[in-house]
Amino acid sequence: LIIAAGTGEFEAGISKDGQTREHALLAFTLGVRQLIVAINKMDTAKWAESRYQEIIKETSNFIKKVGYNPKTVAFVPISGFNGDNMLTASTNCPWYKGWEKEGKNGKVTGKTLLDAIDAVDPPKRPTDKPLRLPLQDVYKIGGIGTVPVGRIETGILKPGMVVTFAPSNVTTEV
Repeated sequence: LIIAAGTGEFEAGISKDGQTREHALLAFTLGVRQLIVAINKMDTAKWAESRYQEIIKETSNFIKKVGYNPKTVAFVPISGFNGDNMLTASTNCPWYKGWEKEGKNGKVTGKTLLDAIDAVDPPKRPTDKPLRLPLQDVYKIGGIGTVPVGRIETGILKPGMVVTFAPSNVTTEV
């Protein structure tokens, strides 16, 4: 979730019909259970720690109402335009000691947005269950044939496997 730190921008995003609020709700509704909050444009807020803390406080209150636990969220002050705290720690915010969140295996810490992304726990996909692959699209590629596209939810898919498509009962080899 990217939040603009600029005066007025944050307030507009978090307002009753704001996009920030809408995006957090949409993410939770679609099943996203791990959240990173990147507080962007900190350069326009002159890297003020008070602004950062204010945004964390307000954002924590509303993401809690959506269904997220703020203790499991990394809050990272960044400047995407200047690259601050994206890949390497910035010298523009000496007050910032890094983020801390509760992970599956205890406390996790880091300083940058990249650290926060690296700290996301990969989702568990049950490989011991039957193959379930909801189709997203089907492409007809000349010289290759029909190529179904989707995401494996359960089970495994290997070359040479015979699969059956439901509800049409069409069988083919991978």
